[in-house]
Amino acid sequence: MPVDTDASVPQIAAAIAEPARAKMLYCLLDGHARTATELAVVGDVSASTASIHLHRLKSAQLVKVLAQGRHRFFSLEGPNVARALEGLSVLAGRSREKFIPSTPGPLRVARTCYDHMAGAVAVALHDRFAALGWLSIGSVRSLARKSEAAYDVTPRGAKAFRALGLDVEATRLLRRRFAFACLDWSERRPHIGGAIGAALLSFMLKKKWVAQDLDSRVLRVTNLGRRELLARFDLEPPAASLEGRH
Repeated sequence: MPVDTDASVPQIAAAIAEPARAKMLYCLLDGHARTATELAVVGDVSASTASIHLHRLKSAQLVKVLAQGRHRFFSLEGPNVARALEGLSVLAGRSREKFIPSTPGPLRVARTCYDHMAGAVAVALHDRFAALGWLSIGSVRSLARKSEAAYDVTPRGAKAFRALGLDVEATRLLRRRFAFACLDWSERRPHIGGAIGAALLSFMLKKKWVAQDLDSRVLRVTNLGRRELLARFDLEPPAASLEGRH
């Protein structure tokens, strides 16, 4: 009996099969976004050739693009793509290399991103809030040259933030975007941007959980902040963020 194969299957397989594109996809399997220039190096191709390959991967819905300022970052389209690549890895018997950020330690741990927090601590808070069910991912908004996932605070999250001293409803009324996924350029994963992200940083500065360097974007997690993050969110910042150790 003939098998009714979806016509898109061979197209997707062909997109993955090209060696340079395969290298790019497996490079993205660690969950971190990368620029076309970085992926050109990974694929060992020129910048123009990398652009063609990435267009093919995007057309096959294997990668997605997020514009952050003047930069465009590529990441896997979603968990289904990752699972497919993982399955192929099992068949091929290969291992993956780990993403190693090159950002200087103090700047990577915590820093300002306009009016909200970025860095490893901010990404960890984003993931923790999502795991606790405080954040929900809404629609993906396309604004000019960028597409970003819009977030909302769940009733559980609103209650938890109120307990911390954050007025979610007042923040929601501000004339700006409430919350969205802001891609972290050192971690290559999202932290929380928008009004709620700004309110969170303002709160942490006021409570002296973090202190801002006078001559840089670096945010130092204080000893008090370290204790509070551990007690409230079960998060322990990297050692480089401790006072006097940067």
